[in-house]
Amino acid sequence: MMMTRGTSRVARLTMGCRLISAVKGAAAEGEKFPVMGVRWRSSLTLGEKEEVNNKNSEDGGNKEVVASYWGIKGEEVKKEDGTPWKWNCFRPWETYQADLTIDLRKHHVPTTFLDKLAYWTVKSLRFPTDVFFQRRYGCRAMMLETVAAVPGMVGGMLLHCKSLRRFEHSGGWIKTLLDEAENERMHLMTFMEVSQPRWYERALVFTVQGVFFNAYFLAYLASPKLAHRVVGYLEEEAIHSYTEFLKELDKGTIENVPAPAIAIDYWRLPADSTLRDVVMVVRADEAHHRDVN
Repeated sequence: MMMTRGTSRVARLTMGCRLISAVKGAAAEGEKFPVMGVRWRSSLTLGEKEEVNNKNSEDGGNKEVVASYWGIKGEEVKKEDGTPWKWNCFRPWETYQADLTIDLRKHHVPTTFLDKLAYWTVKSLRFPTDVFFQRRYGCRAMMLETVAAVPGMVGGMLLHCKSLRRFEHSGGWIKTLLDEAENERMHLMTFMEVSQPRWYERALVFTVQGVFFNAYFLAYLASPKLAHRVVGYLEEEAIHSYTEFLKELDKGTIENVPAPAIAIDYWRLPADSTLRDVVMVVRADEAHHRDVN
C-alpha cells in the first residue's frame, strides 16, 4: 500500500510538471491558452478568427485553430443568402423577429401579500438605480441586463434539479427559463457594443450580481411564485426604463447611432437599423418576459 501511494503521488507530480511545461511552452510561442483573463476561441467572431489565422500565417505557423470548447472543429454555418455566419454566441436558427405589437401597458395589480412584497421590493431597488445612473440609459441598460439574465438561469437550474430528483418532466419550464436567460444575455452583448462601462460600473456588476443571485436563489427555494412575481415587476420597470431611453433618443440627447451588427443578425433587423430600432425590440422582449413570469 505504501508503494502504491508513493507511486501515485509521483505520477501526479509528474503530470503537474508536464502541464506547467505545456502552459509555459504555449505562452512562449505566443499561443492563446484558455485560462482566466483570456478569451476562448469560440467566443470570437469570424473576423477576429481570420485575424488570428493571418497572424499565425505571418509567423510561419501551420497550426489549425480549434473553435470549440471540446477540441472539435465546429461545422461551417452560413446564412440563408450563403454568406458565412460570423457569430459563435448564437446560431441562425436561434434568431427571430420581436413582436412589437405586444401590450406595453399591461400591469399585474398586486393583491396578495406575496404580490405586494414583490412589488415593493422592486420599487425599493429602483431608487438607488435612478440615483446612480441618472439619465445614462446606455450604462443603465447594461447594468439592468446583467441582473435580468440571472433569474431565468437560477429558476431553470432549480427546476432541472427538481426534475432529476422526482424523475418527472418539467412541463417545458426549464427550457422557457433558460431561453429567457439567454435572451437577456444577448441584450447585454448588444449594449456592450453601444456603451463601454467604466471600471467602477464593472465593479458594481460584480457586487450586485453576487447579492442578487444568492437572494433570488433563496427566494426561489422559499416560494417560486414570489420569485416569478419579482421578475414580472422587474420587467415592468425595464419597460419603463427603455421607454425613457427612447424619449432621449427622439429628443436627440442620445445619439441614434447605427445598430450593432450582432443586433441586426439576432433580431433579423434591416441592415440600416439604428439604436432606436434595437431599443424597440429589446423593450418588446422585456414585455414578453413580464407576461411569462
